[in-house]
Amino acid sequence: MSLRLQIAEDMKSAMRAKDVPRLSAIRLLMAAIKQREVDERIELSDDQVVAAIEKMLKQRRDSISQFESAGRQDLADTEKFEVSVLQGYMPQPLTDAEAEALVVAAIGSSGAVGVKDMGKVMAIVKPQMAGRADMGKVSALIKGKLGG
Repeated sequence: MSLRLQIAEDMKSAMRAKDVPRLSAIRLLMAAIKQREVDERIELSDDQVVAAIEKMLKQRRDSISQFESAGRQDLADTEKFEVSVLQGYMPQPLTDAEAEALVVAAIGSSGAVGVKDMGKVMAIVKPQMAGRADMGKVSALIKGKLGG
């Protein structure tokens, strides 16, 4: 079953269960997916749906930090719940060892020797780790391996 169909089925089950917070989070996700499909006039693949979820997760995490710094714990809790729902649709995350092994292999195959070659390594690693690792941490790992 495609990820998009799985999300639609989860939305139906949340409706039947009258789980309003979960239904609200899933509806936000479906709206983002449909908006992108309408804008680009395509039907999103699973990889593109994962990219949309990643974008939403990043937005939610930014909102959580802003709400907490403003003292709005009620809004931060809502965002945290949405993050937990969205996280359920993401692929299994990579362990630190797996991420490091992929980075080392990418450095070897790209012939990167310094921080100036970081873009080459990121170009190899990003498709392999999409949705499975925090790219900020991966970037720091690559920079550390290249002596930056």
